Amino acid sequence: MQKSVLQDTVFHEREDSIITKGKQKKQLTCDTASVAGCVSQRACVYCGARVVLNPVTDAIHLVHGPIGCASYTWDIRGSLSSGSELYRNSFSTDLKEKDVIFGGEKKLARAIDELVAEYPTKVVFVYATCIVGVIGDDLEAVCKAASAKHQIEVIPVQSSGFAGNKAAGYRAACDALLRLIKPSQKKNKPKASTVNYLGDFNLAGEVWIIKDYLKQIGIELNVAFTGDSHYEALKNATTASLNIIQCAGSMIYLAQRMEELYAIPYMNISFLGLEDTAASLRRIVDSFGDPEMKLCLEELLVRETSKVKPTLDWYRERLQGKKAAIYVGGGFKAISLIKQFREIGIDVVMIGTQTGRQEEYQTINELVDEGTVILDDANPSELEKFMVEKGAHLLVGGVKERPLAYKLGIAFIDHNHDRKHPLSGFVGAVNLAKEVATTLCSPVWQYV
Repeated sequence: MQKSVLQDTVFHEREDSIITKGKQKKQLTCDTASVAGCVSQRACVYCGARVVLNPVTDAIHLVHGPIGCASYTWDIRGSLSSGSELYRNSFSTDLKEKDVIFGGEKKLARAIDELVAEYPTKVVFVYATCIVGVIGDDLEAVCKAASAKHQIEVIPVQSSGFAGNKAAGYRAACDALLRLIKPSQKKNKPKASTVNYLGDFNLAGEVWIIKDYLKQIGIELNVAFTGDSHYEALKNATTASLNIIQCAGSMIYLAQRMEELYAIPYMNISFLGLEDTAASLRRIVDSFGDPEMKLCLEELLVRETSKVKPTLDWYRERLQGKKAAIYVGGGFKAISLIKQFREIGIDVVMIGTQTGRQEEYQTINELVDEGTVILDDANPSELEKFMVEKGAHLLVGGVKERPLAYKLGIAFIDHNHDRKHPLSGFVGAVNLAKEVATTLCSPVWQYV
């Protein structure tokens, strides 16, 4: 890998986190603290924990902190529910100056009492924020007392913002889930041909799409972490025979711990794009070793591919030669997007993530063409520099990147949590191609 030509817009401390694929090999620096002075596109620890846990539909989600933290993450996911809608509320202790001085433990205890009385439930998640980490409220003790008082599970989420970055929030959420799914003395028996689906949050109903594919093959979806999940389903999570992980960044820690504690094997999969969807379904079926499942799968792949291939070929003709820049949360999603854009004739010229791991960046480096810029934990000035430098026609990112793209006169596709259309599976591949074509071919770009 060859070092990128950096201008004054890039901090010198960031040079090792930006590479351009070339003849020289150089390992990208990742999974480090953001550089002081950079406006990092990463979110905080609390936000990382909240986006993972928020889709638990029948839980009370109580933010112990200032009102801004709760409002920032209110209904943060475009997650859909087949049951309770309690998760759509964003409750807060609304800490003020007096609480910072004298402590907020009593206020937290009262808030839990009021919420449980108003919204009967079996589980409450209590999120720590930066302020809680500073003033030293004993979240564990308050939650333990509330749990004994109300005879329900009140689980502290240790997500104080100063403790790290978004990835640390993922781990805090996984620790909370491990406390929730811990079996009672009477251990549940494992069920054959069942999977837990980790790292899918049912954005626009994507869990339901994958659940249907698995059902047609003969595999039961035990519980999704955490899309359209609820208390009772999560309590039975340890009965699955396999864990499959869509978003490795948020859920690899949980999968590893479940393998250690409950001997449930796991595999990374991706249902983004035709290539990865087919490959992932084959890997899942191969792990069960059932010939009948294999026959059902091949019939499913022929049926679904024949439905979408002509449409994708039509879009490919119109999008050939366009260039895309990608900046998303996790490395596994970035890898799938490279392949998915290749399916519709678009070349990826810049790609980065907020929480990518070393092995994921290595795979990205192998997939992209020479000259592609790869970067970790980018800031807006870097994104702007390399999009302009590489002549990108499209940016794929989240809500924070949208204004940057439009400022530069570049088309934008939202691939983050608040979208309302599914992008997983065969139907998702068509949806992405349609959205990309509609955006790129819009007449508005003639006037920019």
